[in-house]
Amino acid sequence: MAITAEQVKELRERTGIGMMECKKALEEADCHMDKAIEILRKKGYARAKDKAERTANEGLIGSYIHMTGKIGVLLEINCETDFVARNEEFKELVKNVAMHIAAANPKYVSPAEIPAEILEQERSIAREQFKDSKKPPEIVEKIVAGKLTKFYEEVCLLEQAYVKDDKIKIKDLLTQFIAKFKENTKISRFVRYEIKK
Repeated sequence: MAITAEQVKELRERTGIGMMECKKALEEADCHMDKAIEILRKKGYARAKDKAERTANEGLIGSYIHMTGKIGVLLEINCETDFVARNEEFKELVKNVAMHIAAANPKYVSPAEIPAEILEQERSIAREQFKDSKKPPEIVEKIVAGKLTKFYEEVCLLEQAYVKDDKIKIKDLLTQFIAKFKENTKISRFVRYEIKK
């Protein structure tokens, strides 16, 4: 099946990846758009891992104030070069992640930031729920691991489903950006303020 320019353009718009890579992914996926997106995402993860060790000393501090004026966010996202940091798409990324933080209220950037005592408390609560069940200990531990994964999705920014597209997580959004601009990009820190009633 021949790949049309419209298909390549659509895939490029949906993923932000270069035209040649989109064309190759469509060829590999026999023109199936969703399969092509999956192929590009997998390749993006591989590329992102390669770039993750590179130093990201440039970037932006962005802010977002919700229209009610009762929620505000300050956010730092870093990249490798000033050229990328000044790019409109990078600024848009910072703005979108700040808006996401305002809406989703994460507590940490990643699971690695969660204090050990909080993780142990979550494990303990999950185990306590199954202490009287007849389930074998290894099954209980799998259930506990599943509950921890769910906990990460609630409290860790990178693990949360993106509020503008719940089919991807924030870490996938970063991976797409890394694949497109070929620079290590990371969320360093954020603060979310909210006026409580």
